[in-house]
Amino acid sequence: MPNKNIKLLGGKPLIFYTIKACLQSKLIDRVIVSTDSQKIAQISRKFGAEVPFLRPKSISGDLSTDVEFLTHALNWLRKKEGYVPDIVLRVPPTSPLRKTEHLDLGIRTLMVNPKADSVRPITKSPKHPYKMWKVKGKYIVPFLPYSFTRMKEPYNMPRQKLPPVYIHTGAMDIMWRDTILKLKSTSGRKIKYFLMDEKESVNIDSAVDFISAEVIMKQRKNK
Repeated sequence: MPNKNIKLLGGKPLIFYTIKACLQSKLIDRVIVSTDSQKIAQISRKFGAEVPFLRPKSISGDLSTDVEFLTHALNWLRKKEGYVPDIVLRVPPTSPLRKTEHLDLGIRTLMVNPKADSVRPITKSPKHPYKMWKVKGKYIVPFLPYSFTRMKEPYNMPRQKLPPVYIHTGAMDIMWRDTILKLKSTSGRKIKYFLMDEKESVNIDSAVDFISAEVIMKQRKNK
């Protein structure tokens, strides 16, 4: 979806909701947008975020990693401003229903668990991996074999009888600076977690996701 991050949702550019949630946190010192787009930079500044630099095109492609742009941001801030944060949040615009309280919970979780490398919000997976398939020749076979599940035909069983499975909501990553710079990762090896409600975990990838987010926003306003 071209220009997804500034597509209007509820009358506001998508990125607005993330900037607003971050600015309302008392635990976040700076809200910085990393982008290679002048247009996104202009809109982000309008809503109160800092855009002290434009991200190089070389790390702004579809195959670029989060570690690349986070490392660039940290190095730029250290060299140009002498600013070295202890904790870094990666807060993508594609989760507009995430709240400030989620950001604060993630930060506090990391602060009280200094041995963890990062914290991630999770929610129950909408699709269970025990019910997934892969194509093998003319037929489909279970994606996870019996040697892994140790269950006979789990794909035919009620979901309630299967072990609970969670996914990273994508609403944020909270990590120590060294997780990025030394481990070259946004997760590291020791990942703490907290739970988010499914309705607050909508991650916008398609036009259908925009519709879902808009419906939930209207429900919130009505309440």
